[in-house]
Order: sequence, then structure tokens, then C-alpha cells
Amino acid sequence: MNERLSDALYGLGWSTVKKLPEPVAVRLGQTLADTAWKRRGKGVLRLEANLARVVPDAGPERLAELSRAGMRSYLRYWMESFRLPAWSETRIKEGFEPEGLHHLTDGLAAGKGVILALPHLGNWDLAGAWVTRNLGVPFTTVAERLKPETLYDRFVAYREGLGMEVLPHTGGSAFGTLARRLRAGGLVCLVADRDLSASGVEVKFFGDTARMPAGPAILAQQTGALLLPVTLWFDATPVMKGRVHPPVEVPETGTRAGKTSLMTQALADAFAEGIADHPEDWHMLQRLWLADLEPREQS
Repeated sequence: MNERLSDALYGLGWSTVKKLPEPVAVRLGQTLADTAWKRRGKGVLRLEANLARVVPDAGPERLAELSRAGMRSYLRYWMESFRLPAWSETRIKEGFEPEGLHHLTDGLAAGKGVILALPHLGNWDLAGAWVTRNLGVPFTTVAERLKPETLYDRFVAYREGLGMEVLPHTGGSAFGTLARRLRAGGLVCLVADRDLSASGVEVKFFGDTARMPAGPAILAQQTGALLLPVTLWFDATPVMKGRVHPPVEVPETGTRAGKTSLMTQALADAFAEGIADHPEDWHMLQRLWLADLEPREQS
């Protein structure tokens, strides 16, 4: 029943919200965010607990302000995502301003293949749509296999409509396809701050141990592709901002596991830099650090 309800609500969002004038959608998102924040549900409490690690000197009032702003940012992501299929080419092209773009364009021009690795910051779907429109570059990504299947299909159709090739996270074939795209000089984009497998790499993240996906680092080693961290953020304008960070280099010596560990830590450090600068735009409403996961796994 809950799965069917989720599917229906997402379907309503894509069918109805995209028809709203933008100012109305903005106000709706803020109202929904404030309502959810006031109810203090599990997602809000988890967001606040995560933000307490990011901003360790924040007192209760500051954390409350951050979590409220975080929920508004999260709902801005959803309102924009529901409306993206109806945005004009011009609105998408003018909706994102990245710095450090030369890291991406130089890598693509060299024909090496490029991996963009992002945390759950800002609106990664908008950034992807901007890449396909402004740079004229298609790319491949991976999506979590959601339930029910109809909900997963909605997300795939939505992202494919924005110009992305979407592979399922489960099934075992995604890694090989990503490697082939990179060896052909293509672009791969991966949200990479939360491990969804049993093979993640332990990293130090805001002073404690978390686990992040090994895939970006392993793909870079096996294909010779450039690995670029990307961080995104919102401000008071309708235009999202972002930064393409300098490449994460493959270490010259060491085992594959050792290289993967160092490269994933470098990604985590770049993510932490962007999250620390814009903590309210980090949409992490799930457990991430191992110390938070252990009680759940033992229960």
C-alpha cells in the first residue's frame, strides 16, 4: 500500500506541479518543507543529526535553522525536478552556473572519458540536463532500483527525457556498460556520497568513518578516465551554482585496493568541502556514518 501511494504521489507531482507557474511552485515547496520540518519526523531528525556532524559547533537553535533551510532546499530540488520536463531549453541553460568547467571540457576534448562524482547537494538532475543542453554531451548514470517497479520506471523515463542514459544499480551489468562508455571517450555521472552496496570504501568524513562507493575510483583506474568531483548549491536566486573540482589523480604506486581507498578519500574530502560551505543544501536524510548504522544493523 505504501509503495503504491508513493508511486501515485510522484506521478501527481510530475503531472501537476510542472503545470504550475514557477512562483507558485516555489511557495508550494516552501510550505511543504516547513510543514514537514515542524512535524519533526524521522527524515527531519536524521537530517538534523547529520548536520550536527557537519557543523559540530552549532547549538540547538542553529541546527534547527539549518534543518529548516535543509528541508526547503530539499523541496526546492523536488519542485524543480517535477517541473524540469516542462522547462524550456533557455530556462535549463540559464538555470545553472558552474565554475571550473574547463576541467570537464578539457577532459572530454582529450577523448579520455570523464567521470563526474557528486554528493546529494543541490539539484543534480538540473546539472545533468544543463550538461546535455549547453555542452551537447549525453551521459550515462546509475539509478537505485526503487519499489514499486512503476516508480523506478517513472524515474528512468524522467531522466531519459532529460537526455541521460540510465542503468539500474542492481543486476551486475552497470559497471561493464559504464566502463565501455568511458573507454569510448564518453561521460559518466554518479552520485557517490552514500554506499548502496556491500563493497564500499571506508573514509574519514567530518571526523568520523563513513562508507562511500568504490565504483568511481575503480572505473578511473580501469579505463584511464578523468575523475572529477562536483559540488552544487543554491542561493537566493533561481540559478543553481556549482563547482567542478580539480581531477582526483590515480596514485602511481600501490595495490588497486590501496589506490581505490586513497582516491575515494580524495572524493570524500572534496564533497566535505562543498557540504561544509553549503550544509543546508546537503539532502542526506538517511544514516551515513558507520557509528549511526551499527545500532540499526544490530536491532
